[in-house]
Amino acid sequence: MIEARHLTKRFGGHAAIENVSLRVDRGEVVGFLGPNGAGKTTTLRILAGVFPPTSGCALVDGFDLGLAPLAARRRLGYAPERPALHLEMTVDAVLEFAATLRDVARGERRRAVATAAEQAGLAEVRRRRIGTLSKGYRQRVGLAVALVGDPPALLLDEPTAGLDPEQSAEARALIRGLGERHAVLVSSHALAEIEAMSDRVIILHHGRVLAAETPAQLAARLRPAACIEVEAAAPVAALAAALAAVPGVRAVEPLPPANGHGCCRVELDGEGDVRPALAAAVTSRGWGLLALTAVETSLEDAFLALVARDAAAPPRAGGPGTP
Repeated sequence: MIEARHLTKRFGGHAAIENVSLRVDRGEVVGFLGPNGAGKTTTLRILAGVFPPTSGCALVDGFDLGLAPLAARRRLGYAPERPALHLEMTVDAVLEFAATLRDVARGERRRAVATAAEQAGLAEVRRRRIGTLSKGYRQRVGLAVALVGDPPALLLDEPTAGLDPEQSAEARALIRGLGERHAVLVSSHALAEIEAMSDRVIILHHGRVLAAETPAQLAARLRPAACIEVEAAAPVAALAAALAAVPGVRAVEPLPPANGHGCCRVELDGEGDVRPALAAAVTSRGWGLLALTAVETSLEDAFLALVARDAAAPPRAGGPGTP
């Protein structure tokens, strides 16, 4: 379990985060999202015990990082976006050192190192010096350090940064699998990756939590209207005008033509099934109806809508300033 209780961190007169509370239980992967400067890295560093909060507390597997820091850190694997690695050491040596710090029993260290290296895709480079490895491999070493000793809680900051598409897919599958037995909090700018990996999503903006929901719940709350894409053998302007006249249509957005056909995205009020009326608006004018497809709101749409809504809201008295 990873838990933050009313965390606030101030640097001078600036509040990097304020009153941040979150919880990640074993058996789930929680995505951590926010624009640059939102306070994600500050929150992760407090949860990892890198520095203390100004107020509030952080717990790992039930141990308070302020009251029992060693016990808490032994139960936590932390992979920062830019892992601090000794470039002259071999991969095995770094993982062995990490196993020692995590109090892995001497007789179990070799197995723990081999398991972490295998999970992170490092089996072929274990005896190479880290300074000779590519950025992608160094990123994997940082992930392997977090995995040594199988800690119950994992903090992963941009775990796929520097990886090629195939490596990124492997990392996502690994994280998804780790979520079956661990509490995993993963920060990333890649919204599609977070959507693919996460059971829930926490969004941070201006140092405070805006939402903590499943991707589907977040999308439904922020964009409750249904959307349908219509493709027809018609001029796009005429098609848009015809669709806009259908009762129950909130808005129509013309889209780039597809194979010379008119395409529009139709946003509905959300009451009743308007598809028959949309189809009739096309066919009654003698146009061929080529496609009528429901469009699901993505996590990216929901994220952008929530951040835009928060940015437009008046600042709260006493709240953190814009980074």
